[in-house]
Amino acid sequence: MSLAFLLSFLGKKSKPNLIGSKENFWNFQSIDTMKYSRDLARAKLNEPQFDQTIDYQVSKIAETGASHVAIATPYDPEFLPFLKRWVASARKHNLKVWFRGNFSGWEGWFDYKTISRLDHEKLVEKFILDNSDIFENGDYFSSCPECENGGPGDPRENGDVDGHRQFLIEEYKIAKESFTKIGKSVFANLNPMNGDVARIIMDKETTQALGGIVVIDHYVSTPKLLVSDIKDFIQRSGGKVILGEFGVPIPDVNGSLNEKDQADFIKEVLQNLIEIPEVVGINYWTSVGGSTQLWTEDGQPKPAVKIIRDFFRPSVLKGYVINEIGNPIENATVSVGTNEVKTNINGQFSLVYVTDNVVAKITATGYVTKKVTNLPDNNILDITLVKRDESLLFKIRKFVYKFFSETI
Repeated sequence: MSLAFLLSFLGKKSKPNLIGSKENFWNFQSIDTMKYSRDLARAKLNEPQFDQTIDYQVSKIAETGASHVAIATPYDPEFLPFLKRWVASARKHNLKVWFRGNFSGWEGWFDYKTISRLDHEKLVEKFILDNSDIFENGDYFSSCPECENGGPGDPRENGDVDGHRQFLIEEYKIAKESFTKIGKSVFANLNPMNGDVARIIMDKETTQALGGIVVIDHYVSTPKLLVSDIKDFIQRSGGKVILGEFGVPIPDVNGSLNEKDQADFIKEVLQNLIEIPEVVGINYWTSVGGSTQLWTEDGQPKPAVKIIRDFFRPSVLKGYVINEIGNPIENATVSVGTNEVKTNINGQFSLVYVTDNVVAKITATGYVTKKVTNLPDNNILDITLVKRDESLLFKIRKFVYKFFSETI
């Protein structure tokens, strides 16, 4: 009996290489540096030794598995040298940048004079076109974070909902076109806003016009409420959600939380968010500075750092699911905890997960469920499932497969 005839009789397919595996829960994983990259922009502008502080903070952010670092330095020419120092450190540590600054005149930072919407639009275009060297493909750019805090004011108070929407849309177009002109693939559709503002601004039409992404800066009292609000934003907008600012504790909102409480809160939120496919990004606020900080001012990590690292750099389980004659099983479910995936046509799967006590469960219609409690060191599984009811033809194929497997 030839090998070709045997394979044809068994219906056996060769295994493809394990490629194209998902390695993270979110493509956008960021930690914010606002307390140092914006608030100290003028104070440390001419202090070269501050580069050591910048580099230390950025290096620690990179170690968590973050894909981006959020840099909030203003875009005004005065602060450009300071911004470039932060960007240089990000590149050194292989991080993309979320440019999350603004022009100081919009909110009156550093005693700058107030600017209009038209002024702002012109400044955005000029800033991008004049500074192509600071951007890399894969960066994110916000032209006006929490735009409701400056300019004409908050649409909840001034009633100018339509004007606010049109301004955001126009700035998105300007930024998008400007990045095209400089030949950089930078995402310009991050428009972070207060959650209550998002509820009145980000309807389905506006969300679509802004690239299908809603970015919310949202602080609430409990993980359950945060997850519930995010689901509400998804429903209202019809888009995907990035949590643009998220951190605990905010004393007026969360009360006094100790370091363990902080870590537990973050863990509960992230564990719930990985189960919502419409959530496509996380930015933790902040790295150092303020009540929500992950590291103390002298660089000591809080327990929350490990939680962030566990979710930003999760374990990856890969492998194949086949039956007893070596055929791949498509649409088998592989799960670890609450995380699960389906096998493809080749019986291949890749599952990212975070859990302490790992039990992998493999199920498929018509097959006996299998559990694996001891994963191999390389986290690659070859799973063979047993049929519940075998036809006569299958029994013959299984006999032939077993015979030749033992004799070859």
